[in-house]
Amino acid sequence: MSLDTPRTPLDTSRTEARPARLSPDEARRRLEHARATRLTQLEALDETGQTADDHLMSTQRTAIKGVLAEIEAAFARIEDGSYGICSGCAQPVPPERLEILPYTSHCVACRRSTA
Repeated sequence: MSLDTPRTPLDTSRTEARPARLSPDEARRRLEHARATRLTQLEALDETGQTADDHLMSTQRTAIKGVLAEIEAAFARIEDGSYGICSGCAQPVPPERLEILPYTSHCVACRRSTA
């Protein structure tokens, strides 16, 4: 390949413009996927046959149930129109963050300040 040959990006999805906010339908789809994934994880934990006294298993169940509660809260934010707005600073949560954590209610800066 010569230096004059134009290069084609391998991953064109990163160069495409992203919407400022996820549509409610896209947000619901992502949340439904996240919920199904967490429910599958809970089911797998239940099928291990471990006792409820197992500290690691108990911690994992608690964490998964916490995320499920966050997912349900995100569904409620879609319904009331506040989805994608940081509950800390009232600024839009970047769509890239919502792609990774569709149930988040905070931007990165506000999450760091509450942690």
